[in-house]
Amino acid sequence: MNIIESLKGDLDQKFPNSGFQFTYAFGNNVVSVAKEFILPLVRHFKATRRFDFLMQVAGADFPERERRFEIAYEFFSSKDSRRCRLKTQVGEHETIDSVISVWKCADWFEREIFDMYGVQFSGHPNLRRILTHHQFVGHPLRKDYPADRQQHCTEALPIHFDYDPRFENEEERELVPLNIGPSHPATHGTLRVMVALDGEKVHRAGVELGYLHRCFEKMAETHPYNQVIPYTDRLNYCSAPMNNVGYCKAVEKMLEVEIPPRAQAMRIILAELSRVIDHLVCIGAN
Repeated sequence: MNIIESLKGDLDQKFPNSGFQFTYAFGNNVVSVAKEFILPLVRHFKATRRFDFLMQVAGADFPERERRFEIAYEFFSSKDSRRCRLKTQVGEHETIDSVISVWKCADWFEREIFDMYGVQFSGHPNLRRILTHHQFVGHPLRKDYPADRQQHCTEALPIHFDYDPRFENEEERELVPLNIGPSHPATHGTLRVMVALDGEKVHRAGVELGYLHRCFEKMAETHPYNQVIPYTDRLNYCSAPMNNVGYCKAVEKMLEVEIPPRAQAMRIILAELSRVIDHLVCIGAN
């Protein structure tokens, strides 16, 4: 029995008359469900340990659809190294349940989807932008957002934290706020962290990443597939070949192209060399 048949038997028993659709495409096991089933399904996966690792949550925009946004949850099983993708659709003014209560790692993924597409995740404790700046208007990965539109940030964020009722107590008011970055010896890169300190003990931290987003995905939409390599190259300049290979493998899978064994071996060698270089840079910088 393959994984799709096994999943179908399991989920049909757990969620009868649910209307789930099971497909296998480009090497991926896919289960398409209504958005109301996402949270129960994620809980089921974790409770049964069928898939014990949420790898990522990603969004996509299909304006021609009645529900234009597609949300995909990528799961991995450490038991048998198999993967499963849950897919659902969300309308323009609809919300979808956050899965943070089950998988804390979904926090930044959901914030990114909100930032890039405007999808609202109900139950998310801190749904705000994560890649674009605080003055940004709109959502850049929507298909109707112009690729050449630029929005400048003219106001700095305050050093103090925004009001948060979770931290409203006498002890919090006595803490010392400290801004680390964006150019600071401790960060080894463009990263800003706001912390609340009690001596040398960090009680609270907030990270600002906005100025790092290059909208690589939008550039990929406006270029032929073979002209995207310079953009994947820039995702991590210390280990660029790994990102290049990842993108190329996705294109090859969609085109049903298999490269010769010699080229596959060369990819592994280049990826390993870049991994070593990346580690040496990190160790040397510290």
